[in-house]
Amino acid sequence: MQSHDTFPSTDIPHAPASQRPGRNEAEAALVEHYPRLVRLAHLILPPALGRHRRVLAAHALVQKSLSSAAPSRPADAAAGPTVPAQRGEPGPVLAWLRQHVVSAALRAAGRPRWSLGRTPFPTVLGLRLFPGAGGDDELVLESTLATVTPEVRAAFALRVLEGLTAQSSALLLAAAGVSAPEEVLRVAERIRSTVGRDAESLLHGAEFDPCTVQARPTDLLRRRHRTRLTALAAAVLLAASTTAVLALRPEAPARPAPSSPATALAAASARAADPGLLLRTTADRWSDTARVDLTQWPARGAGTGDTALLTRALTAWAQVTGDRSGDRTGVRLTVTPDTPASPPAAPARLLFAGPVDGSAVVLLHDGERIIRYAEPLSDRGEAAVGDAAVGEPVVGEPAVELARADDADVTTGAAVALSRTPRGVRFLLAPWIDESAVRDLRRPDVPAQRLAASEFGVTDPVPQAPNDCGRVPALQVRSSTRIVEDHSFLLADLGELSPTHLTWTPAPGTGAPARQPREATSAAGLAAWARSACALQELRGTGVRAVNRWEFAQQTLPERAGRATWTCTRAESWDGRGRVAVAWEGPDARSRPVTVPGPEPEDTAACSRFGQHLLAGTYWTAPSGARYYLAAGSRAVTAITARGPVSATVRGPVLAVRANTTGSVRLTGTVPGSGSGSGSGSGELRGWGEEETDPGGS
Repeated sequence: MQSHDTFPSTDIPHAPASQRPGRNEAEAALVEHYPRLVRLAHLILPPALGRHRRVLAAHALVQKSLSSAAPSRPADAAAGPTVPAQRGEPGPVLAWLRQHVVSAALRAAGRPRWSLGRTPFPTVLGLRLFPGAGGDDELVLESTLATVTPEVRAAFALRVLEGLTAQSSALLLAAAGVSAPEEVLRVAERIRSTVGRDAESLLHGAEFDPCTVQARPTDLLRRRHRTRLTALAAAVLLAASTTAVLALRPEAPARPAPSSPATALAAASARAADPGLLLRTTADRWSDTARVDLTQWPARGAGTGDTALLTRALTAWAQVTGDRSGDRTGVRLTVTPDTPASPPAAPARLLFAGPVDGSAVVLLHDGERIIRYAEPLSDRGEAAVGDAAVGEPVVGEPAVELARADDADVTTGAAVALSRTPRGVRFLLAPWIDESAVRDLRRPDVPAQRLAASEFGVTDPVPQAPNDCGRVPALQVRSSTRIVEDHSFLLADLGELSPTHLTWTPAPGTGAPARQPREATSAAGLAAWARSACALQELRGTGVRAVNRWEFAQQTLPERAGRATWTCTRAESWDGRGRVAVAWEGPDARSRPVTVPGPEPEDTAACSRFGQHLLAGTYWTAPSGARYYLAAGSRAVTAITARGPVSATVRGPVLAVRANTTGSVRLTGTVPGSGSGSGSGSGELRGWGEEETDPGGS
């Protein structure tokens, strides 16, 4: 169904709740403005519902609003014909429907299971529906709206999608039960200013249109199983009913004893430990799905049919994570930071099973975590997948490793480490990876070397980085054109199951809009990461999902000493937390970045799309021996003020002032439009560099 509705940017008078329109009027307005109302409900509902359920819920809430209209009286029809309103012209009936839809969507977002459970969805059997995929800007906006409350999304939709004024939006939100409409409107305005003038056009895109949807089949194998179980249950019920009818003296049925939580937990654990219930994805499923992640990996390896091996892996996982009294299982457990160390609660998905570098390895995915089980092989079973057998088999106890992998995508779900030996790390590549190579991040001019992979997708050993940072190996892979994601990207091994995705944000151009992180495989991106590659070793084993190097400012140095670059490197964990490191880089490309001291919280929005304003400063000694204090801000900073041993104020995003003293300097920056007070329209921005540092001469 294609949407052709229009969205006027004018306020519509709100009809009081007591003046309900008749059902005939409400139905006419609902049919005319149906795509508009469904889009509004879809935007407010939480993305956690899932794309299919969210689409159906939006349609259900709008359709149910008709039941709240007043019954039409026969006298209304007998009153004679009236001149209808022009098509698309706002009126009180549409305002009433809009308020009802907003109220219902907010209630459903607050208590989705209870509210949506009372709203029958449109019936769709055998298909999964979801809106069409939008561009990068639509995806960024969708991700931004997913992090705020439903009330903020409602305020954003009313201001941008419906074109209401702040006063009208506040009245409607208050009528919908929002306790602090002014506050949510302020948050919505901040999002609107971040998105810019394209906010309205983005909301009208395919990503936010639940009336123009794509259809895909459900899990066909699971559906067949459910059909068979339903038929079997119907047969059993029919047989039981017949027996009850024919019995001469039926006894009163005994009430079944309720199962205890311990019994239910034991039953779930038994199912999770059954290798016959492991989920297995078909080989080509990844090439025809809108969800390209670990759930689309097929089961690969020479041991996928080894029931004994799979049983040992599942048993070891359950025992080592269920033992709270100490390690008495004989299995070594390794858990990546912030990863739940819980036993299996449901059948996991099998990704790989087979021999690798002298060990039997089983790789599982339970929807949120990757589980790797490895046990040493006997001398007879010594083998390696994708390469000649390693000289000596791995000896020692079995091991279980757990790592977070929720919301893995095309890049962060592109490879998983299978084994680590002195020869290097073998990775299991995703089925959508067409090409793989190894390159040294420290040498961007050296071409990447092709990395061979076996028929199962297991790569040759990738050398590990030495402690002296003489080289920093990284995977450079290219995705298949079959998923319309034909692009190459970099993955760095930081000692965990999932390698880290490396991206790069170039310096802002003059008058150019804010730039988004991009893949670091271009010549400029590789040259940028060549200077930051050594800092990756500090992140080993910390649960990092992706690292972005942002060049937030460039500054011409005094005395014609060249051009310096200010960077902020953000390492983001799987749970969304991020740690940042701000650095100053001189004009010599061979010199390493100098870290600028400052606050280093492990959970900050700085240097992300939600923290785009940054300010940093440091002391610098020119080649002549003269000492300066330098400071730079991101592209939105219009003025910088330094107080302390250095006192200066400049207009613009960079500062360079002669400094004859030393000591801590307090920096503040002005960012237009960020102030919350009335009148000034600007705010102060604290920055890095409050302690004394000196990157030395250029």
